[in-house]
Amino acid sequence: MGIFDFLKGEFIDVIHWVDDTHDTMVWRFEREGHEIKYGAKLTVREGQAAVFVHEGQLADVFTPGLYMLETNNMPVMTTLQHWDHAFQSPFKSEVYFVDTTRFSDLKWGTKNPIICRDPEFGPVRLRAFGSYTVRVADPARFLTEIVGTDGEFTMDEISYQIRNIIVQEFSRVVAGSGIPVLDMAANTADLGKLVAAEISGTIAEYGLMIPELYIENISLPPAVEEAMDKRTQMGVLGDLGRYTQFSAAEAMTAAAQTPNSGMGAGMGMGMGFAMAQQMGNQFGNGAAGQPAGPWGARPAPAAAAPAAPAAAPQAAPVAPPPPPVEHVWHIAADGQTSGPYSKARMGRMAQDGTLTRESHVWTPGQDGWKRAGDVMELAQLFTILPPPPPPPPPAG
Repeated sequence: MGIFDFLKGEFIDVIHWVDDTHDTMVWRFEREGHEIKYGAKLTVREGQAAVFVHEGQLADVFTPGLYMLETNNMPVMTTLQHWDHAFQSPFKSEVYFVDTTRFSDLKWGTKNPIICRDPEFGPVRLRAFGSYTVRVADPARFLTEIVGTDGEFTMDEISYQIRNIIVQEFSRVVAGSGIPVLDMAANTADLGKLVAAEISGTIAEYGLMIPELYIENISLPPAVEEAMDKRTQMGVLGDLGRYTQFSAAEAMTAAAQTPNSGMGAGMGMGMGFAMAQQMGNQFGNGAAGQPAGPWGARPAPAAAAPAAPAAAPQAAPVAPPPPPVEHVWHIAADGQTSGPYSKARMGRMAQDGTLTRESHVWTPGQDGWKRAGDVMELAQLFTILPPPPPPPPPAG
């Protein structure tokens, strides 16, 4: 090293940092034994901040820009060094560059299940995972609270701590939200905002902030998910009988796919008999008036159209009245009675003159003897004969 290089290396006149690692949060610009001269240039790029630490004390913080290091832009350093009128001699100080951009695609997840009380299923165990982004909001606080004197602080050194904070707050928010498990998928965005709001205070104490937090999935234990899948299959198939047939068919398919499996052959025979019996029962039910086929029961026709108004009840047929009781008649003539005679016989007697209108007749239920012409039932027997002519008018 020549004398020129020695003198050039003794003083620092340009201070800047270019990062290409994408995970370095803080990088210290400091070379042992070198001093910063008066009027040196400090370049702080967009997405960066520069923090001066002088003799163990945090001094000035520079935001993006180009600075000439003089007393007017280094108030804290001026006070610490007692530069009342300007400094002309070089000084030694540590410069920490802080990356203030967002560190994205960071993963978080629950290591152990979270026990919650679901309003529908009762106690359940949940797992969840997602992603988040983080950035340094307060470089001075981040340096004093987290980084310390680490010359190259990366995201990996703080991500585990942030992940623990997220999981803790997520557990507390989910347990107190009262959202059913089945509805959490529709509310992950709101849950993410709630969790981010809850952890913002703790993260701010580190000088950090989390602009984005996403919940990608909330899952139940595998056994519970399997039970829910079976319940969904039952809902799709309609009823327990169809689900049993579906399960049997799946078991037969699985057994058939196992080559040289005696268990599969036996299971297939058993399932075949069982399904044949079920099909026989279905056809038997169809013959008994409950039609059923390989595609299920025939839909009821009443469900397709509105029922017609009920017809008026038909009157029961009235039984004919009993036939009239045919009277039998007795005839009294010359102090003698004869009979009984049917009405037909009485009719023939009326035709041959044996029975006249003046004949006295009687039938059971009649009050005494009456002239045949006065009995209405017998009077019609005499209408076939003209009545006797009226008597001629007296002469004169």
